[in-house]
Amino acid sequence: MKRQKIHIPGILGVSIIAFSLFVAVFVYFLAPDSSPHANEMHLELSTLPPGSEVTFIRLNKSQQKSTSFLRRLAFGQKEAFISIPVSSFELKGDVLNYIPYGGIHFKTMHNVKLDPNDDTSISYQRKYRLGTDKYGRDLLSRLMVGTRISLAVGFISVFISLLIGISLGLISGFYGSWIDKLVMWFVHVVWSIPTLLMVIAISLALGKGFWQVFVAVGLCMWVEVARVVRGQVMSVKQKEYILAARVLGFGDFRIMFRHILPNILGPIIVISAANFASAILIEAGLSFLGIGAKAPMPSWGAMIKNHYAYIILDKAYLALAPGLAIMFLVFALMLVGNMLREKLDVRD
Repeated sequence: MKRQKIHIPGILGVSIIAFSLFVAVFVYFLAPDSSPHANEMHLELSTLPPGSEVTFIRLNKSQQKSTSFLRRLAFGQKEAFISIPVSSFELKGDVLNYIPYGGIHFKTMHNVKLDPNDDTSISYQRKYRLGTDKYGRDLLSRLMVGTRISLAVGFISVFISLLIGISLGLISGFYGSWIDKLVMWFVHVVWSIPTLLMVIAISLALGKGFWQVFVAVGLCMWVEVARVVRGQVMSVKQKEYILAARVLGFGDFRIMFRHILPNILGPIIVISAANFASAILIEAGLSFLGIGAKAPMPSWGAMIKNHYAYIILDKAYLALAPGLAIMFLVFALMLVGNMLREKLDVRD
């Protein structure tokens, strides 16, 4: 028995994807900024360099309900305190005097009276490992939450494309005749329209938003799936076990979904990996154009759009960081697709 070689690039791709999935699921427990969409703004901290440390003072808010584990997992958690970045502060009794961050040159002293019953710490240090964006938000946290956006778009878009493409491909390849001609005519019409142009048109028709991106991308990626499934069905339906199923009197849908579909999953899995990568790139392109996920949702494409002007300045990392994140995730998906192609012995 021939021993299969370990596909090292494929293992690397799987590792990157697994790490991205872990970050996407538990992002609000891992990110330094656990607020919804990592959207805690401090404009005075705009474009701080990586590794910057800032002192914050904490002031109590009104009583807030505790957030459940599942709700925090899905949406994050609002801070129970008002955080104010300061240059310096001093406590005199129950009065806190402080100079806001950046106000040291103007000697603007502020003061606030503390609640004597509050036993929480007054100040804390926060380190921005990748710096802050132009709105003073933690760049690392925004990148981590953006992982969830990209993977969600990929998963749901691929699911929609598989649902439509497999259904039409099975029907077209199995029945042939005028049904095949009609389906293929529709496929060729959709195929002739540039993908990005169609996605933009559907997005504008459905309106801007997170879920609209899923639908728009999914509705434009089913064509390749339908063509591959149709070709596979046309070659498989003449096999002996399919003819035997017909002789036994099995229904058409049972034959298609119980006997044909399981035997053509290899090419479908491979094309799904490629479509997953394409969906991430399309979503990033839509967000860059301003018709993708709405602010403050941290899409990688929108982050590039907001900071691409910094590429010619000394803060190019603000645009390069989300660009590298897109590159690594798409590269990992391509590696996994190539591994699946070899393992499943899929030929063009």
